[in-house]
Amino acid sequence: MPTTAPHALSDVTASDGTLRRFLHGLPGVDAVGLEARAASLGTRSIKTTAKAYAIDLAISMVDLTTLEGADTPGKVRALGAKAVRPDPTDRTTPATAAVCVYPDMVATAKEAVVGSGVKVASVATAFPAGRAPIAVKLADVREAVAAGADEIDMVIDRGAFLAGHYLKVYDEITAVKEACGTSARLKVIFETGELSTYDNIRRASWLGMLAGADFIKTSTGKVAVNATPANTLLMLEAVRDFRAQTGVQVGVKPAGGIRTTKDAVKFLVLVNETAGEDWLDNHWFRFGASSLLNDLLMQRQKLATGRYSGPDYVTVD
Repeated sequence: MPTTAPHALSDVTASDGTLRRFLHGLPGVDAVGLEARAASLGTRSIKTTAKAYAIDLAISMVDLTTLEGADTPGKVRALGAKAVRPDPTDRTTPATAAVCVYPDMVATAKEAVVGSGVKVASVATAFPAGRAPIAVKLADVREAVAAGADEIDMVIDRGAFLAGHYLKVYDEITAVKEACGTSARLKVIFETGELSTYDNIRRASWLGMLAGADFIKTSTGKVAVNATPANTLLMLEAVRDFRAQTGVQVGVKPAGGIRTTKDAVKFLVLVNETAGEDWLDNHWFRFGASSLLNDLLMQRQKLATGRYSGPDYVTVD
């Protein structure tokens, strides 16, 4: 299988041994320092005008998500309508970046957002566990792309990664990237809550980027520990350093557990202070969320009117 690694680092993926040496040769993570910096950046306060800008930016970065067994075409259509026009009473409210659904709901979501610029993302590769043969995972991806998915969110084989079978994980990502073709961007989900250590998160980040990920993503939202400021900061450092070394820019998507405007603003500060302004755009940074959008809309109205809206102001998704 041809490599998709950038030329500057293509030699490190030549074999399992070279890939292992590279990943284990990455600088170790100072856990105390990482968490202290994430906490410090999270205390930054912003002025009202900057807060209004941050809220609109965060809305535009939301992947509005429904990934439940009880999802219906009606629910997906309603979610698509909300993504296109989050606040029907205020047309200045930006649309969200995408709607994220299971592969069998891609066509329905695509119809719901047609002509709007809102992307349709689909989880694939036996989400959320990733426990399926590669042929099944690739079929999952191809079905979603054929139905019109603009983006594919894949999960890595955490068992293979934790066992040190890095080349197997790399090959799987490159195969999924190939199945995406030229029409769909690939987000690679690590499930950071299952990787045990910050060193593993750093290694997974570089592995995903070497394999051609367009985005690296923290979590599925289906485990106890999902996106945190510390693990997102670590991934932002990785994409920053990867671009410095290769010239290739990769996006970051924290997902799961980000529910309030205050949370979202903290993450935007992390982006600005770590990766820089080039990532402050929904082409390079996303929030994987279902409940976050409602709080952003409530806080947006509070800034505009000086009062909080009633409980029926936003839909319950």
